[in-house]
Amino acid sequence: MLFHIAFQTGFCTLCMRNFIRALPFDLVEAARVEGVAEWRIFWYVVLPLMKPAIAALAVLIFTFIWNDYFWAVVLTQGAESQPVTAGITSFNAQYRAAYHLMSAGSIVAALPPVAMFFLMQRHFIAGLTLGAVK
Repeated sequence: MLFHIAFQTGFCTLCMRNFIRALPFDLVEAARVEGVAEWRIFWYVVLPLMKPAIAALAVLIFTFIWNDYFWAVVLTQGAESQPVTAGITSFNAQYRAAYHLMSAGSIVAALPPVAMFFLMQRHFIAGLTLGAVK
């Protein structure tokens, strides 16, 4: 976990910074005129507008970690303990390949990221209708 946190923090920070800079500043300015504290501006104005970016990053990071083939091969000792994503290559042999098993394994390996996308889909739609300032 620490490895993934260390390597994905920079990417996530850059994405969130760029998304926050693209938000309309008029909303923050209006909250300041009303006398709202800075932490409340972030909590009640900026954070709800960040839901689409958080959902997109959640799907991306989940997919990055799910497809991390290298660490699954390094950290497991035998083919019986490898996860589905790393074990798919064990269906290949020198003179034969079990294509039907590779196809089934690939579908099973692709289900969690697809399910994650469908769980976050409503946040993507909310991001499309983000225009709050005219």
